[in-house]
Amino acid sequence: MLHVLEQNNPGRAIRVPNVDFARREIYLFALGPRSSTGYELRVLRIEDVGSSILVVMHERTPSLGDVVQARLTYPFRLISLPHSGKPVKPKLPGRP
Repeated sequence: MLHVLEQNNPGRAIRVPNVDFARREIYLFALGPRSSTGYELRVLRIEDVGSSILVVMHERTPSLGDVVQARLTYPFRLISLPHSGKPVKPKLPGRP
């Protein structure tokens, strides 16, 4: 998995956390291909909303003045959450 993430995100340091899978779960949130290195996916907050866990994220897009490289990248965020038995749902405000 690490090799694939590094290959698709050149120039970005990739760190995979150590995980105790008896107590935690890993979730990979990915946006799909983007045209430059200026895109980033940030986790704004994680909320327990009763029947599910909501992960609210924001996609940072480059501005015209940002120094970026034109290359295909795949912004992602890998997070570890405690087992809860509840579904984990991503939310990107402004997107359906």
